[in-house]
Amino acid sequence: MILLNKTTKFLYDDKSNHRLSWLVSGITASVYGLWAMFVFPGFRKVPWRLKVPYLPSSTTQTDNVINLLRGRKGKLVDLGSGDGRLVFGAAPLGFQCTGYELNPILITWAKTKALLLGISHNQATFVKKNFWEVDLSQYNNVTAFLAPGVMETLEDKLIAELRDDARVIVCRFPCPRWIPTCSEGVGLDQVWAYDIMHLKKSFLPKKKHY
Repeated sequence: MILLNKTTKFLYDDKSNHRLSWLVSGITASVYGLWAMFVFPGFRKVPWRLKVPYLPSSTTQTDNVINLLRGRKGKLVDLGSGDGRLVFGAAPLGFQCTGYELNPILITWAKTKALLLGISHNQATFVKKNFWEVDLSQYNNVTAFLAPGVMETLEDKLIAELRDDARVIVCRFPCPRWIPTCSEGVGLDQVWAYDIMHLKKSFLPKKKHY
């Protein structure tokens, strides 16, 4: 009888541990799925080499971007706008801002925040679309916080599409082949500004002297 009781207790504990393991595994998988959906949006819409995780800019970094936008005007586009913090920082300066973002959660949050802040549609618009497929020629101000692996591809796209009066401002990861006009901040909060007019001049072929 004593052996039966011990065996019964052992089997009960084994089943409990098994159920607990399945429960923990299920919760872990669910949390990971939500995290992946939030941090890596639009997996099926963007080629693997151009995928960029969601990295929100810090308050200092946002301020640095705004400092490099001062004195400018016109249309601004934020590539991978996330929760809209760069757009919200630029809108009060008089820019007509557009944020491109694939993550539906972040897009909904940004639009809701715009309503709560009383920012009109003319000041800030958030579009759920892959910015790699968008012609950016209408914008003369471009902001981006992406990843090192896509910066050369971004350079090629912007130099081909932007007008001479455009300025590009990138956060944390500089454009590898471009010479910046100026920069702001240090370390992880550093941002760089590139003026397309200067870049196009530097890329012009040098005249041969005979």
